[in-house]
Amino acid sequence: MSTPDAEIAKPFVQATKHVLSTMAMLDPAPGKPYVKKNNTAAGDVSAVVGLTGDKHGSISISFSKKCAVAIVKNMLGDDVQDIIQDAKDAVGEITNMISGQARAGLSQMGLTMQASTPTVIFGDNHTITHVTTGPVIAIPFSTPYGEFTVEFCFE
Repeated sequence: MSTPDAEIAKPFVQATKHVLSTMAMLDPAPGKPYVKKNNTAAGDVSAVVGLTGDKHGSISISFSKKCAVAIVKNMLGDDVQDIIQDAKDAVGEITNMISGQARAGLSQMGLTMQASTPTVIFGDNHTITHVTTGPVIAIPFSTPYGEFTVEFCFE
């Protein structure tokens, strides 16, 4: 992984740790970033946000079912109405917040981007199609409640 990619990964790692610790009381541990070779999602529920501006690309976050449920319970407490719908909403909201904070970090590096509304995909072995030809960088995270993966790519 070249230095620019490693530098670009930092705002995503920082945003992910900050959003999940404040919103879902989780302290995710980042693993080693890698270049993803296929489009199969790493988890059971994912959200994808398109990015436009200085660079075009996308960010996605895929959560294991167990991790998504823990996030919903930590965010909503006992107010969970419909775990599937609540998980979709929570994953979309978390991804939106991480995207916003990561974009703020990227703007400090001179990259200004706007984001679309998150699209949430649910189900075993679903695929994520990033809208660029560039390499997809994946950052695995682990929590006591399971794993999730943040992916991003730019044109």
